[in-house]
Amino acid sequence: MKRRHLLQAASAAIALPGLALAQGYPAKSIRYIVPVAAGGGNDMIARVVTERWGRALGQSFVVDNQSGGGGVVACTITKGAPADGYTLLQGYVATHGTTPATRRVSYDAIRDFTPIGMIGATPNVLAITATLPARTIQEFIDYVKKNPGRVNYGSAGPGSLTHLTMELFKQETGAFMLHIPYRGIAPAINDLLGGQTQAMFPGLAAALPHIRSGRMRPLAVTGKQRSPQLKDVPTMEEAGFKGFDAMQWYGSVGPAGLAPDIVKRLNETQVAVLKAPDLAEKLAGEAVEPWPMTPEQFGDYIKSDITRWTALAKARKIQLDE
Repeated sequence: MKRRHLLQAASAAIALPGLALAQGYPAKSIRYIVPVAAGGGNDMIARVVTERWGRALGQSFVVDNQSGGGGVVACTITKGAPADGYTLLQGYVATHGTTPATRRVSYDAIRDFTPIGMIGATPNVLAITATLPARTIQEFIDYVKKNPGRVNYGSAGPGSLTHLTMELFKQETGAFMLHIPYRGIAPAINDLLGGQTQAMFPGLAAALPHIRSGRMRPLAVTGKQRSPQLKDVPTMEEAGFKGFDAMQWYGSVGPAGLAPDIVKRLNETQVAVLKAPDLAEKLAGEAVEPWPMTPEQFGDYIKSDITRWTALAKARKIQLDE
């Protein structure tokens, strides 16, 4: 009798390999691929979160920085990994939003991955050089329209969130500004401070020191609510731009086909970590607010973000591999 029950259990495990795997998961360390070089905000977020996440799971995470191609290298590696829960990726707005919207990539940002959960997000801020006379968005729009060809905007590079967000602003206002792309956010900010460009949409963390010094003037932030770090600055929606809630976001995904029980365990432990007050304090250094979601909510968010940026790229004729 006992032998028959053992055989039945073994047959069930063979029939439901994902379930059998999930029951003992995780039994070893988890590789956590980060699509940027070590150092910087994206990497810091990964290390802060996975240190606590590993404790919640009872296994360590090994952060593996795989930069290149705007996240394409990291996504391709993750896509090809076994769907056993031991290789995960910190996806973000570039890998699962702006990059697949603006160029051909070797992965499908929706079909090739299993959403686990959102980690957090930070707004972008419409910022101008302090030498411009504008104090509000409307004054800025009026200034741009009255001074055609005299206002340039910088970005962290073609197809970046800083580029697309300003193109969205231009599309909604009809204002013309020449795009000056840079290789990264730091040189773009330097030229804004130096007066070579007059406006940009940097992430809040990169902009804050210059806003506080008075050399960069914030006009509005993206997102659905005001930033706790810029309480006096309105959101784009408050300024009349309905649905202008583009965010710099970060989340975790695995290869397609992850067992539901593994996804559930990963998501529940991640959410528990994100709700701890000390994590919010740590992420505040990058102006990131924890933003826990279910896997389903996160998957819907990714689809919505790709749809948004793909439509904009088509409308503005932004296709970077042509």
